[in-house]
Amino acid sequence: MTKLLKVHGSQNQFFILDQTVLKQPLSDAELKALTIKLTDPETGLLGGADGVLAISQSDHPGVLGKMRVINADGSEASMCGNGLRTVARYLSEKTGQDQFKVETMYTDLQVRRQPDFAPGVPAMAVEISPVKFAKEDLPFDNLGHERLLDTLVPEFVPGWKFSALAVPNPHLVTFIKHAELTSPVLGELGTYLNGDNPYFSDGVNVNYVVIRSENELFVRTFERGVGFTNACGTGMSASSLVFALTHPDLGHFNQPITVFNPGGMVKTILHNEDHKYWIELIGNATETHEVEIAEADLHHARVDQNAAKITETGEQAAYMSFVDQLPAVR
Repeated sequence: MTKLLKVHGSQNQFFILDQTVLKQPLSDAELKALTIKLTDPETGLLGGADGVLAISQSDHPGVLGKMRVINADGSEASMCGNGLRTVARYLSEKTGQDQFKVETMYTDLQVRRQPDFAPGVPAMAVEISPVKFAKEDLPFDNLGHERLLDTLVPEFVPGWKFSALAVPNPHLVTFIKHAELTSPVLGELGTYLNGDNPYFSDGVNVNYVVIRSENELFVRTFERGVGFTNACGTGMSASSLVFALTHPDLGHFNQPITVFNPGGMVKTILHNEDHKYWIELIGNATETHEVEIAEADLHHARVDQNAAKITETGEQAAYMSFVDQLPAVR
């Protein structure tokens, strides 16, 4: 038997699979098939998830492990900030180290343990970088611009301004009114830009942002390969940076920015060093269930809740107590 962890960051839910403890690591095809089965909200385990976080060995110096992010549809994301926090906690507890680096698709990122967000709510801080604005890095085309930064884009929504940046996942950010959070336009645009369209050939995460006050936001994200999620770590990071760049009277560098989301809350801290931006994302890293399952079932994508031994950790109750204290911004 081997063990999976059901985890979440701001209720952006994943299963952690540590490939280093398997007799034979899953192949890419097996990992994709397992993820599609495991995360299905109807037939997967524990109500499904947004993806699988696969941990493997890293040969980079000073790096404790490599994280791969497999979306619910089987596609692979270059990074996931919420997921990285949970992987960082897992590796920290596995190795006894509180500060180290994790290899991701494009770069090695610094992570470190933080004081608990609330009683029973462990927290981690993770680096979000690199940040790029050029259209080739997202990529996008056919919009008449080399970059989008608070730019009117009539091809998307009349009168709305958009910013585009890679962190390194591609993100669109637009500031809207609170009443517009429930508009059908949000889902329609997210679906369009992640289907067959002439602008974003690889799809894009779309972040709808409400400015609540100085250094305080609410972000709802339509995530590439997933749809609307409870939260998106790189999306909240990208939104925070665009907030400071376009509203410098309200969003500030080197100060904590509180970012509420449908699944809870995180803090971000923006940095500009050597003419480069990077973001520190601080939030919960909650483990809700331990799942014991036969390794052969993983290889053959056999997901049977009756054949797995599932144990609740009790951490979700503590997390929901924390969320209940947050402002009502659903």
